[in-house]
Amino acid sequence: MKRLYTFAIALLAVVFTFNVNAQEKQYKVSTIAFYNLENLFDTINDPDIFLNDEFTPEGDKNYNTKIYEEKLERLSSVILKIGADFSKLPPAVVGVSEVENATVIEDLINKTELKNYGYDYVHVDGPDERGVDVGLLYRKSVFEVSDYKSISLKFDFDEKDKTRDHLLVSGKFDGEEMHFIVNHWPSRRGGEKVSRPKRNAAGDRTREIVDSLLDLDKDAKIVVMGDFNDDPVNESVKDHLRTKRKKSDLSPGDLFNPFAQLFRDGVGSGAYRDKWNLFDQLIISQGLALGEPDTYKYYASHVYNKPELTQREGRFKGYPWRTYVGDTYMGGYSDHFPSFIYLIKEIKN
Repeated sequence: MKRLYTFAIALLAVVFTFNVNAQEKQYKVSTIAFYNLENLFDTINDPDIFLNDEFTPEGDKNYNTKIYEEKLERLSSVILKIGADFSKLPPAVVGVSEVENATVIEDLINKTELKNYGYDYVHVDGPDERGVDVGLLYRKSVFEVSDYKSISLKFDFDEKDKTRDHLLVSGKFDGEEMHFIVNHWPSRRGGEKVSRPKRNAAGDRTREIVDSLLDLDKDAKIVVMGDFNDDPVNESVKDHLRTKRKKSDLSPGDLFNPFAQLFRDGVGSGAYRDKWNLFDQLIISQGLALGEPDTYKYYASHVYNKPELTQREGRFKGYPWRTYVGDTYMGGYSDHFPSFIYLIKEIKN
């Protein structure tokens, strides 16, 4: 298929043209992204947060205003570029994780170059013992929030564990009803096998949220995004969340995971002990995977792993360039690469 592209820059969306079978069709394109911001803390010690004093001038990391502001600038410079090779605009929606509070999100969108793109956000303080939450950034020219809620995740087998809430945000995406579920599932602390039941429980909880939306509208447009701390092939994602790698294999209610194929192709968003994982995924409902031509539908998926985000030397050469390794300041971005998808919508003449 021969493709001819033309772009018209606007804050709402970019229009491009496909030449398909001698018929020229125009589409809007928008980017939806997820980015684990790796311990985006302010410099103020919160005595109610476990280990929060690490990220203060008095802590072992010598974390200070200069480092904090530098991290904000670095993260914002990445967000501005995610998907822009094609869309020519920063993402319409960005799910984020490992943010301490609303203040750090406000600083990110108001004290950096992001301020020029009209971002707003949704954040709810959660119970995580490290004090990190999830949130959603969105450009107000594209997405209008109508409702949101923070949904807890608790374990019958470990009532003491306080982990991140799920964040459900609903609204109008360029006039279409759309739902975003932002996740940061339990870590692999203690080992993958030992911690697996908690991520399976997170998959079940996320599935409940998806089902509640599909009960209201079987064609609901849903994006489940986050750091799942599991790969697309793990049972928490594949079986408990009920995802499929191929759109042709979808049964009613199944979710399409475009990152499953990327993982099979060897693409990762983070590395640990020289093994690449693809924990950062965006998973979509059939309403987006198989949508009608004149509504938004899935187009492509990617990991934003540009060289400037990569550690260039030393023991972790080739890994995502982190802010810290232990208590040593590395001056990087995050220990995760962002992941993103493109949504397109045919423009009818």
